[in-house]
Amino acid sequence: MRQKTVSGKIVDAEDGKALPGASIAVKGGTQVTSADANGAFTITVPDDNSILIIKYIGYATQEIIVGNRTRIQVSLKASTSDLSQVVVVGYGSQNKKDVTGAIKSLKSEEFNKGIINSPQQLLQGKVSGVNVTSASGEPGGPTGISVRGPGGIRSGNSPLFVVDGLPLDNSITGSGDPLSFINPQDIESIDVLKDASATAIYGSRGANGVIIITTKKGKGGASTLAASASLGISSLARALPVLTADEFRIEVPKAGGVLDDKGGSTDWQKEITRVAKTQNYNITMSGGGDKLAYFSSVGVQKQEGIIKKNDLNRYSGRFNATQKFLEDRLVVDINLNASNTKQQKPPITSIIGDALINNPTYPANDANGRPILYQNINNPSLFFDLDKETTTTNRVIGNISPSMKIIKGLVYKVNLGVDNSTATRDVLNLPNAVPLRDGRLETFYNTNTNTLIENYLTYNWSNTKHNLSALGGHSYQRIFVQQRNNSINKFLVGGVDPIYNPGVGQELTLGSNRPGGFALINELQSFFGRVTYQYNEKYLFTANFRADGSTKFGANNKYGYFPSFSLGWKISEEDFMKNSIFSNLKLRAGYGITGNQEIPPKITQALFVSNATGSYPLYPTGAYPAGTTYARFANPDIQWETSKQTDIGLDFGLFKGALTGTIDVFNKVSKNILLLVIPADPVQPAQEVWSNVKDMTITNKGIEFELDYRHKSEYGITYNIGGNLTYIKNKVQHSPYSLIPAGSVSGAGITSSTINGYVNDQPLGTFFLKEFTGFDAAGLSTYRDTDGDGLVTDKDRISAGTALPSTMYNFYASAAFKGFDLSINFNGVSGNKIYDYTQNVSFSKLRLAKNANATREAIANPTESLNNPTPVSTRYLKNGAYLRLNNVSLGYSFNTKDLGVNKWFSNIHLSVTGQNLFVITDYTGYDPEVNSDRAIDGVSSYGIDFLSYPKARSIVFGLNFSF
Repeated sequence: MRQKTVSGKIVDAEDGKALPGASIAVKGGTQVTSADANGAFTITVPDDNSILIIKYIGYATQEIIVGNRTRIQVSLKASTSDLSQVVVVGYGSQNKKDVTGAIKSLKSEEFNKGIINSPQQLLQGKVSGVNVTSASGEPGGPTGISVRGPGGIRSGNSPLFVVDGLPLDNSITGSGDPLSFINPQDIESIDVLKDASATAIYGSRGANGVIIITTKKGKGGASTLAASASLGISSLARALPVLTADEFRIEVPKAGGVLDDKGGSTDWQKEITRVAKTQNYNITMSGGGDKLAYFSSVGVQKQEGIIKKNDLNRYSGRFNATQKFLEDRLVVDINLNASNTKQQKPPITSIIGDALINNPTYPANDANGRPILYQNINNPSLFFDLDKETTTTNRVIGNISPSMKIIKGLVYKVNLGVDNSTATRDVLNLPNAVPLRDGRLETFYNTNTNTLIENYLTYNWSNTKHNLSALGGHSYQRIFVQQRNNSINKFLVGGVDPIYNPGVGQELTLGSNRPGGFALINELQSFFGRVTYQYNEKYLFTANFRADGSTKFGANNKYGYFPSFSLGWKISEEDFMKNSIFSNLKLRAGYGITGNQEIPPKITQALFVSNATGSYPLYPTGAYPAGTTYARFANPDIQWETSKQTDIGLDFGLFKGALTGTIDVFNKVSKNILLLVIPADPVQPAQEVWSNVKDMTITNKGIEFELDYRHKSEYGITYNIGGNLTYIKNKVQHSPYSLIPAGSVSGAGITSSTINGYVNDQPLGTFFLKEFTGFDAAGLSTYRDTDGDGLVTDKDRISAGTALPSTMYNFYASAAFKGFDLSINFNGVSGNKIYDYTQNVSFSKLRLAKNANATREAIANPTESLNNPTPVSTRYLKNGAYLRLNNVSLGYSFNTKDLGVNKWFSNIHLSVTGQNLFVITDYTGYDPEVNSDRAIDGVSSYGIDFLSYPKARSIVFGLNFSF
């Protein structure tokens, strides 16, 4: 029988609404097409026995025999269950119903909305057990993320990021966030691998979790051109409540000072901030046929920070394609991303510090709008003109992954990847006549090249009862990092900008302008494998194994071995559950070992220092001759930090999958903790050595809940509500030190103090402080004498709480009716503390008496003495709990047919989004979601607020349309 043409329409089975873009293909053939804006399609089929395969995202796939029909109406049913959802795991993917590990997958429609600088913000609050901290409101600033709590002290606690199959190096090039090169609009899904049974396939780098980012791909038969544009308006969410000029005039004399009044009324925080604009433009083209699918995009983001002269511009382009050859036996995937990011900022810490304490009676500008210069205060407006830091980063990341079907079920795949980034960072201090300064330019050149070669085989076999999948492979990754820097001083005022010609500098002495730099190579060789087995679609088993060898570790311990095992039982598939209320009920249990190699390079090797004044310290008599000394001993026995994790989980679904949820209980114990220690032998030439502390452990244990309900009413209203909740407890045990200090401070009388400490039987990020108990009769601060010796010293410090939240939660809701859609997201934490170091060093009664501004909180006690010192103590320790309305978005999709533009537009969508609309908290700083890095010798600090970049409140207007 000869071929014929079949036409028809694809609609929603419940409301009859057209499904534009639905894919229609002939089974076993090459013919493929897609539905137009009205859901209509036309396709040529070989004969009456042809079978059409109809697919649409979010709907169950249908197969229809053509028969003698020439017109077919297809009604697709929405998939009420997410069990068919594909979850990306290491080196492959699985259906969610078959997963035995603790994995959470987020699709693009579930992401947070608003102004997004890094992919981590897309999932903030969305995944139980994952804490995302936008520690700064600065555009392009680093975003902290931890999966089930931090497990290291001097090693990194960030998860491993994998983008389209390429594991990234967590070290950053230039400054800012390591993922800032990715255009969030290009991301299709983010999969978070949380427990060891899921992450062990990545072995040495899986201890802190794995985050897999998959970008959007083209779909055969559906050619699409889409564009989007948005405009965001941002302003300071809340200012610090320092005294106004009128209040200042009253409070300075009350504090015992002599008022220095220049007659003005200046809000210095307003002087340094602005209403900022963010522009975002994106164009995507995708499509293809039966053998080729492609996706390409171009994105531009131009963001102003709410602090003046602070900007971030990012230009990005992406292309990926999938091509099939040799009767679909050979499939080649190509991914390519290029980005250019330019970040400019003034000296933010200095500007904020001056704006908070400056006398508000001093005018900021003269009658001509020029900054007024004063002898006794710094006008921060001057910094905007004289000081700036500019970082330009170019990054190209790409990989090609051909896979060949050798025999039925056996596939060989190669993954060749390169991630190359270069950055130039210029720190410029321009010369000036009043105040007099010579000027300085310091330039840093950074290069980071990450290359990857992977080969692996995958075998799949199944029959009516058994389903077996096996994976085995080899990986080699090489990371080259280099930095060079130089500087020059003394420029002519008003001359050529030194960034464009450093040669105009007139002072180049080795004392202050010595060139510097470093270079390092890290290599990682791995052998990995996985076996998954299902029996009767009820009983599941997964085993992973990886052996990693790293150049970061000693000659005696190059390799680490990381196995994991997990089991699953689909209880809902048992005969006795056929008529139960559960559409899904699956019990999971897993155990595994993962590792951590995020430590400095070369620490297993000896480090020497050569200079004119140093030599071996036991030189017998007289002046030391010039020579070379040890700075660090070699230790070839250093090995991986390891984390052993147990997870028990329950996945459930009720009401035909409308209500779904997950419960996980986990226990993660990190051992072989890597520390920089003091050698036991007191007579030796080196002061430090790196070593594993074998008995020391860091434990993270907790419970996670997730719940989601989706419903479509008979009136056509679709809605979704849900949330997640995590309880987590962290503890350090068997440390060889009574205290490992962290959280450095500086200032008169407090420079030798610390804020955080790692203490036995306490969590990471514990605040180890003197306990403030009030004021004595003289108005001086009093502190608890814990050891009863009559003196208050550092020995009296107590564990006063932790910066790590014990509870994290999120709840959300969305609804859609006809063309309208609404979504709302809240997130929050509790059980954590924040140290307000800004108040500690900036605000006091004594400083107010000297005409420096203050908050009412700092001068609230009338009995406090003017000369009361303000050492580091629990006086400045505050509750860090908060509840934030993260984002609210309202949108409307126009009916292009009613508008008469359906021939040109398949979709037009308008939206308005509010971001960070309010936060409920007791914290009195700019924002409770904060962490200024005050690390000591690489020991991480947590929960310290020091002149942090304030958060913005934003309104974003967006337009999306496709052709």
